[in-house]
Amino acid sequence: MKKLLILGAGTAGTMMANKMRKKLARDEWDITIVDQFKTHYYQPGFLFIPFGMYSREDVIKPKSDFFPIGVNVIYSKIEKIEATDNKVLLAEGVVLNYDILLIATGTRTAPEETPGLKDKLWYKEIFDFYTIEGALALRDFFKTWQGGELVVNIAELPYKCPVAPLEFVFFADAFFTERGMRDKVNITYVTPLPGAFTKPRATKMLGELLKSKNINIVSDYNVAEVNNEEKKIIDFSGKEVKFDCLVSIPTNLGDAMIERSGLGDDMNFVPTDKHTLQSKAHENIFVIGDAANLPTSKAGSVAHFAAEILEENLMCYIEGRPFTASFDGHANCYIETGYGKG
Repeated sequence: MKKLLILGAGTAGTMMANKMRKKLARDEWDITIVDQFKTHYYQPGFLFIPFGMYSREDVIKPKSDFFPIGVNVIYSKIEKIEATDNKVLLAEGVVLNYDILLIATGTRTAPEETPGLKDKLWYKEIFDFYTIEGALALRDFFKTWQGGELVVNIAELPYKCPVAPLEFVFFADAFFTERGMRDKVNITYVTPLPGAFTKPRATKMLGELLKSKNINIVSDYNVAEVNNEEKKIIDFSGKEVKFDCLVSIPTNLGDAMIERSGLGDDMNFVPTDKHTLQSKAHENIFVIGDAANLPTSKAGSVAHFAAEILEENLMCYIEGRPFTASFDGHANCYIETGYGKG
């Protein structure tokens, strides 16, 4: 019996478990998926929580709801991949062998990477909305906030869902307008990018939309530290932006297990062939979703389109054929702009 082992049961890993169980004969292939958490979080929904549009219950479901029959599920922390021996070490000494390994361990926010960000004002006047805890804390803060300088800052690239910070400031504009206090809230969007977004046409349109909503933009800003005492962020050139409420999109890193395994780059993302989705270091390891160092968005839509490519290339690899599918980085994204529009 051959073994396909999938690490990570988020969007990407779960999709691949479903696809490959349909493709591979059950009497020939054993499929196992490993994740340390039993709860699936619908991460795009976190954006809506601070504005009272979603609750916690709206964004959680058991991961078991999405696994197909015939896939082994193990809930455990993953300690290390020993790629040269084709095995994975789990917590409590459990060892899993594999013929093919699929890494789908995603990315995580790392606020500790920015000095002062996760300090005494964390979840008091400094928040993120990329975690359920941060989104809920920000919701509670907004309930009684009387206004001031609302600063939304992207720490560095890459980060999950590139348009989410823009959507946040659009929602904030609508939220405070509908509460009759928009004149008391000054919204500033602070980004390391040279404009509102990555591509010229989108940047022009979105930049004009920010301007029309009276949202300030500070571009080419690479935050170096957060000063909690004076409530300001400071970039590497010394430029300061003051805040009364700071909403951070923290540095994103790959899973720490990738670093322990010696399989990652300097941000713990796995070097991956951007077309075939095969690991650059080991031919029987493939990578999908946010765990890969692909030059494309870290988003569910990317994982969706990449899964179609990876399904075909996995079958090519199993059958000893040249890869016939090539990923082009495809993504799509809806941008909500408040007031029920997008």
